[in-house]
Amino acid sequence: MQRVDVVWGETTVFVDRARVLEIVRWLHDDPTQQYDYLSDVTAVEYRDLDRPIEVVWHLRSLPHRRFLRLKTLLPKGQPLAVPSVWDVYKGADWLERECYDMFGIRFEGHPDLRRLLMWEQYKEGYPLRKDFPLRGRFSRSEQLRQILAQNPEAKYSMEELTVLEAFDELSLEQRNRLRSGEKVGE
Repeated sequence: MQRVDVVWGETTVFVDRARVLEIVRWLHDDPTQQYDYLSDVTAVEYRDLDRPIEVVWHLRSLPHRRFLRLKTLLPKGQPLAVPSVWDVYKGADWLERECYDMFGIRFEGHPDLRRLLMWEQYKEGYPLRKDFPLRGRFSRSEQLRQILAQNPEAKYSMEELTVLEAFDELSLEQRNRLRSGEKVGE
């Protein structure tokens, strides 16, 4: 343990990233602790860009009626990676994937770490990071143009293609198919 804070009756324990899995396993398995419920995994990045990113686990001990917040610090400029707690809490599966998808934090040992909310080919970065531009790195029409280049007729109806700028750049054949509602592969 690096530090323990108790604020408003809530305990936060800061641990070294290399010991996260060991400590989580102990908190889960030890009869005096029994933190048997993982309610959330998330990250916090502060406006002060020199401050490290915090990875946060919210744990509950239902038998002992206790709550614990576990944190580890990831200094910027170093790999954003922590051990996965999936082996201990199977419910960590999608929580860790969401944290990876939104913050770019890799959970080492996770069995299926891939994007959850954004599409797999999403190249603009991680939407909840402070360095992510509010409007995205590409305009909406550019994003749509990139998607349309991947055979949009099979996925989108005309109502979904509302950005005229991108629509106008489609081939005449693609525009006609979209207008008719025809989908490829039907």
